[in-house]
Amino acid sequence: MTSLEAKRHTLAHLLAQAVLEQYPDAQLTLGPAIENGFYYDIDFGTEKISDADLPKFEASMRKHLPNWKSFASQEVSKDAAIKAFSTPAGANPYKAELVGEIESRGEKITLYSCGGFTDLCRGGHAEHPSEDIAPDSFALDRVAGAYWRGDEKNPMLTRIYGLAFDTKEELAAYKAQREEAEKRDHKKLGRELKIFTISPLVGAGLPLLQPRGAIMRREIEEYLWQLHKDKGYERVWTPHLAKEALYETSGHAAKFGDELFRVSGKDEQFFLKPMNCPHHMQIFSDNQFSYRDMPVRYFEPATVYRDEKTGQLGGLTRVRSITQDDGHLFCRVSQINQEVSTIVSVITEFYTTMGMMDGYWVSLSVRGGDRSKYLGTDEVWNEAEGALEKAAQANGLNYKRVEGEATFYGPKLDFMFKDAIGRQWQLATIQCDFNLPERFNLSFINEKGEKERPVVIHRAISGSLERFLGIAIEHYAGAFPLWLSPVQARVLPVSEKHAAYAQEVLSALKAANIRADMGETNESLGKKIREAKTEKIPYLLVVGDKETDAKTVSIDSRDHGKMDALALADFIARATEEIKARK
Repeated sequence: MTSLEAKRHTLAHLLAQAVLEQYPDAQLTLGPAIENGFYYDIDFGTEKISDADLPKFEASMRKHLPNWKSFASQEVSKDAAIKAFSTPAGANPYKAELVGEIESRGEKITLYSCGGFTDLCRGGHAEHPSEDIAPDSFALDRVAGAYWRGDEKNPMLTRIYGLAFDTKEELAAYKAQREEAEKRDHKKLGRELKIFTISPLVGAGLPLLQPRGAIMRREIEEYLWQLHKDKGYERVWTPHLAKEALYETSGHAAKFGDELFRVSGKDEQFFLKPMNCPHHMQIFSDNQFSYRDMPVRYFEPATVYRDEKTGQLGGLTRVRSITQDDGHLFCRVSQINQEVSTIVSVITEFYTTMGMMDGYWVSLSVRGGDRSKYLGTDEVWNEAEGALEKAAQANGLNYKRVEGEATFYGPKLDFMFKDAIGRQWQLATIQCDFNLPERFNLSFINEKGEKERPVVIHRAISGSLERFLGIAIEHYAGAFPLWLSPVQARVLPVSEKHAAYAQEVLSALKAANIRADMGETNESLGKKIREAKTEKIPYLLVVGDKETDAKTVSIDSRDHGKMDALALADFIARATEEIKARK
């Protein structure tokens, strides 16, 4: 059976043929399969290509597909390959560069042909394209600009993206999901709901939380601490920068040198901290622990800084200031299983509350083939990987082993969750580290009175507060559960004469720690209700003559529609219980 990746790769070639049919002087470069489809980067010279051109390319692809029976490959010389992509105007410099690289690596130079079209390729196609690829299972999507090899010093090319799935129904489902995602875009909703601001004067990737966003962040942070405080964790605090020597010792300077912000003091050089773990190593190191104290657990929701490329930044989900709900615990090898189990219980409770546990899976991320990318010995890595896998099995996690995804200092369990529209996000992580304790020479005194090296477990539940907030905005489409809503209730007086009782209701709500405000008294009730619903406020409390006389509130619930009127005290009790339970 032909894989979806092979189909997508084949469609990239088919797209190239369709382009050359109408623009024979265009120069082809690269066309890989990607998640959800494929693309091809093409130099059209002085021709300007836009989304309006996609229907004609797509029609040409469907016209040629029946003639794509099977691929034939041919090994050729460097000169023959370059000649194959030359036009009367000269050689294709992009293909010539690729051919030269293939030759320099000592690899075979192969051309693949199908349906009268030939391209430079290493293989991996549909065996019988006309049979394997349904003509209604793909569509061209959009046109974008892309620098050759991703380098802004190189020429700008035209990138044509396509979508491709096994069936027409899967393609339609993906398009529907994407349309829904556009409605839920946290950048759009964040602006409309006044949650966060991106200021060009502050800088890209440095979001500013408005009062409503700050409330939400505080609620998430406080919930995370509530889940930890009775499990032996202690809060710590560390500064936002440190001397270069700290990160040279930890290995972060060598590993992430280009991503670190450097700060010059009067006499010394500093880094804005890219990670909290080296700081926490220093706190542990300054204490005299024995085996009776182990495990030692630190919790700190702290902001770290990484100089991400400007073009990769976006909203809250890719930023330069990253607040991790960070935790590091120091334990013995024999305690790893129990500590991971405790962390898993926290992760499970948190994401159950968020409604994201259905369909989760866990990546046991271990080393890949290139051992030079990782700190530490094979013996240490084998022990760490084995300990995490045993813990995953003991906790019944839905996991699979993924090579090459470990951090440079240790293996990890990465938790993958789906949001309300089925998109997958990597969020929580548990990382087992035998290397940093070695690099910082950490120890505690064991039962024999000897120094013993601890293991460090790094864990983050939400991943980062900024990114998680962005995902939560989209997951809930801005209609947050009551406990997380910045405004939990709005009091709506029918007219000016009901303002006094409306103020009485508002004061009672605030006294009960329910976040509430009041609509303008000089606006019509209909307009006030429409505005409140646009803001996705969970409860609207309407007060008029009847409510004022009876000391009740008429309730319009965002999630349940109009409800029976309740005595004010009864509504407060109901809302308080809903908030407490985080329903």
